[in-house]
Amino acid sequence: MKTIAFLALLLAAPLALADARPQNPAALTHVVQQFLQTQTAGLPGQVKVSVTPPDARLAMPACPAPEAFLQPGARAWGNTTVGVRCTAPTAWTIYMQAQVSVTADYVASAVPLAQGQPIEPGQLVLLKGDIAAMPAGILTDIGQAVGRSPLVSLPAGAPLRTDSLKRKMVVQQGQAVRLVSSGANFSVSAEAKALANAGEGQVVQVRTASGSVVSGTARANGVVDVSF
Repeated sequence: MKTIAFLALLLAAPLALADARPQNPAALTHVVQQFLQTQTAGLPGQVKVSVTPPDARLAMPACPAPEAFLQPGARAWGNTTVGVRCTAPTAWTIYMQAQVSVTADYVASAVPLAQGQPIEPGQLVLLKGDIAAMPAGILTDIGQAVGRSPLVSLPAGAPLRTDSLKRKMVVQQGQAVRLVSSGANFSVSAEAKALANAGEGQVVQVRTASGSVVSGTARANGVVDVSF
């Protein structure tokens, strides 16, 4: 029995030593870098990720599968904080700082833009910069701005954001529209009259030929979608 117990201790010793090893900081840096590259894979332009290594004095127990995560509301670009946690064999969580830049083309005003005036293609220009350092909603395609109107007057060179432009009106009050009702395996269209102005994607009420009032989603070319 003593011999068996001694052998068991010998076998358990390497496992105990493995659990006592500190976590490799470089491995955590790699986990965060890979996580951020995955999170930003769909962004336009060239993405560059820089991660600040964790404080070597922390000396957490080694983790076989550390997991990176973002806190609710956090962005995976710009100056950001990424959490890394371990659930076994020892539970711990740390937070690491990172800088993610996204160099891409963005839409800016080529000339001063007047409040409320529809934007024309010749009034716009594409510039290159770090869109991760800019406010959310920066436009990256000139087509996204053409026909829309600035909510305030903008100077030349101003980046255009989604929330700084009024939606392009695709339906006008009193306009004859085509009401398209669709569902599983069917699509029906009918004539109707818009009861209000609406931008692309906005909900608008229309009156059908029978006098019924129906709500639908405004689309280009005077189409109002009603889905079932």
